[in-house]
Amino acid sequence: MPQPPINPKLYHIVHVDRLASIVADGNLLCDAVMANRQGTGTVIGMSRIKQRRLQLALESRQGLMVGGCVPFYFCPRSVMLYLLYRGNDPDLNYQGGQDPIIHLEFDLNRVVQWAEARGRRWAFTLSNAGAYYFEDRCDLGSLDEVSWEAVSARQWSGVLKEGKQAEFLVEREVPWELVERIGVCTDATGQRTLKATSLANHRPGVEIKRDWYY
Repeated sequence: MPQPPINPKLYHIVHVDRLASIVADGNLLCDAVMANRQGTGTVIGMSRIKQRRLQLALESRQGLMVGGCVPFYFCPRSVMLYLLYRGNDPDLNYQGGQDPIIHLEFDLNRVVQWAEARGRRWAFTLSNAGAYYFEDRCDLGSLDEVSWEAVSARQWSGVLKEGKQAEFLVEREVPWELVERIGVCTDATGQRTLKATSLANHRPGVEIKRDWYY
């Protein structure tokens, strides 16, 4: 069974027009906070699932809800991105395709260090944290329980699908300054990204990463 990478990376996907709000806040914020805000850009998630996540509790972190955390995947080219690419899920209001979607890349160990230094709880799941049932862990020694075969798979139908949807969750917020680079699908989205971050104190590199997309 494949082992965890030595330096695992985390990926958060957003519509490029969300960047201005994220930069202004200086943080990525959880859905429990964002639900009360307007004018922050295009929402790409499914409303029904977002509402469910506000009520789903983590077993490994008593009292912490999934929707009270900033979510990450362990890989780009996620199952969720595929749904956005296809645009034919009845629960999906967003119909703009994958081109305006950007990947914010983080280093898992740096995120954990930041969270623990500030008393922010974190956990990870072995499958989709928006499902009614999932298993979660809060010990980095348990990262080998993640299906790294599924995480790295480019073809993930069947038994690999659940494992590919494993998530890393951080309570309430994660600072913009921890973004290490931004992957985009097209040059046009790259230019929009550069414009949105041009006045930020922290300006991560922007790369066209077609292999992160469908």
